[in-house]
Amino acid sequence: MSAMPLDLLLVSALRVLVEVAGLALLGQGVLALLAGKYRHDNVFYKVFQIVTRPVIRAVRLITPRFVLDAHIPMLAFFLLFWLWIALAIAKRHLCGLHGLAC
Repeated sequence: MSAMPLDLLLVSALRVLVEVAGLALLGQGVLALLAGKYRHDNVFYKVFQIVTRPVIRAVRLITPRFVLDAHIPMLAFFLLFWLWIALAIAKRHLCGLHGLAC
């Protein structure tokens, strides 16, 4: 059995990171709906904030100033979703190039 090709490993690892960030954003949104105005007192909400902070900051940097801060988490989720789709397509392509059944 041979080792996984490096390009396929990198795409897979990046896809996992995108999945974790996307699911954390989704969890944060659901918890915000359930907890309401008390969400900032919730320990799990704070954990989700720590996990999603780098993504939120990156999206804030690439978006124009007229985009409201309240919309940034939703925009970040949709960007992560499309990045996840693109990485799935890239992974499938790389598996085909290497003759692997992924």
